[in-house]
Amino acid sequence: MQTLAISDVVNVQIVMSPKAAATRNFGALLVLGSSPVINVSEGLRQYAGTDGIVSDFGTSAPEYVAGNLFFSQSPQPSIMYIGRWAKTATAAILNGAVLSTDEQALANFTAVTAGGMKITIDGTLKTLSAIDLSGVTNLNGVASAITTKLASAGTCVWDATQSRFEVTSATTGASSTISYADVPASGVDVSALLGLQSGQASAPVNGVIAEALVDAVARLAGMSNDWYGLLVADPSLASSDVLAVAAFIEGAGQSRVFGYTTQNSLALDPTSTTDIASKLDAANYKRTFTQFSSSSPYAAASIFGRAFTVDFQGNNTTITLKFKQEPGITAESLTETQAAALKAKNCNVFVNYNNDTAIIQEGVMCNGYFFDEVHGLDWLQNDIQTAVFNLLYTNPTKVPQTNPGINRIVTTIDSRCDQAVSNGLVAPGVWNGPDVGAITTGQTLTKGYYVFASPVDTQAQADREARKAPVIQAVIKLAGAVHFSDVIVNVNR
Repeated sequence: MQTLAISDVVNVQIVMSPKAAATRNFGALLVLGSSPVINVSEGLRQYAGTDGIVSDFGTSAPEYVAGNLFFSQSPQPSIMYIGRWAKTATAAILNGAVLSTDEQALANFTAVTAGGMKITIDGTLKTLSAIDLSGVTNLNGVASAITTKLASAGTCVWDATQSRFEVTSATTGASSTISYADVPASGVDVSALLGLQSGQASAPVNGVIAEALVDAVARLAGMSNDWYGLLVADPSLASSDVLAVAAFIEGAGQSRVFGYTTQNSLALDPTSTTDIASKLDAANYKRTFTQFSSSSPYAAASIFGRAFTVDFQGNNTTITLKFKQEPGITAESLTETQAAALKAKNCNVFVNYNNDTAIIQEGVMCNGYFFDEVHGLDWLQNDIQTAVFNLLYTNPTKVPQTNPGINRIVTTIDSRCDQAVSNGLVAPGVWNGPDVGAITTGQTLTKGYYVFASPVDTQAQADREARKAPVIQAVIKLAGAVHFSDVIVNVNR
């Protein structure tokens, strides 16, 4: 029976607002190393604990040692990345498909008595033939048989962790190249059996020349915004490399922090100005911190681990690094002169006290700013930026260029400053900065912050025509933290 559509009478449409942009993760550390596990094309991998790191790197790689210190903190941080630095020239590699349990069955391979495949390595087509797998007893034997046929061109291995075959060129550098494998002109095709054909294998990765450390950092910064902290898992870095990375992190558009551990005892010498701690201090870097440790070249990973447990969306969650512990790091026994030298150079240390305790001190960046303040203000900047963007982005109509419209932006900023008060970054106090809006120097910020926007009718016509909001200014009072105390006890008898 023919009927009329109800939409002729009542027309209902569902309009979904865009998914809001997410704030950055200010608890993610990138450990950068040169172990040949991750290729430069993949760049970096994410880990939620040491189990995955052990599976990929074992327990002796520098990446594991640094990662273990990071995850050994209590409470435990939740995420870490490991990135690849091509410290030396790399070889071209073809990573085969991840083979299922059925595809790994040995019978699939032992049935091959006259196999073959084609693959181009370093620009030369290699035609493999007469591959006899009938006598192999495991998948490592399969890989060994392929390596034999490749002769001097390259090697094939079975990666049990990744469940795949990998073919690597015997050469390194920019001329080291590789292709997908292909079907042979005759014989049983083994390229598909090994998962090395196009459509199965990952894209071939050609070799690269050795890259400078700062170039590796820049490459991974361009590849991902997901990491905030950086530690290099290499105990033999030159001072020039450390300084170059610190300079890059300082000037990068995306806020990040770099941590470096020095084991050079000149850091303890108050007369030394040539050690790396002195050089970074002299450079006045806000986004780099150093730690002296005679026991571990990656002690800074532990500082990262403790700092990166902070949940800025929680209540009373912010911390100061001073007085905290470093599991896995041996505390230093220093003289007062040595401790003073480190403090003068803004170099942190995990140190013994004469009451049977050991603490981190002072928890500062190379320019003397406290780590927790830099960390917290980076979060607040991103939180406000993201909140205002989402106000404009998810609004189904518009935020009008009127005083009530601008007030919506101010209210949005207020809400994020409220969260900064809730987590302990900001607190009520006396404003000692310049006059802003209705706030004057010496006035108490009763909420811990104040947000001000000039009336719309005072803005320049060109700005109005460009649809800009009036400049919005916020003043905040950091909560700070007590690091020292003087106590006077008067006694009478």
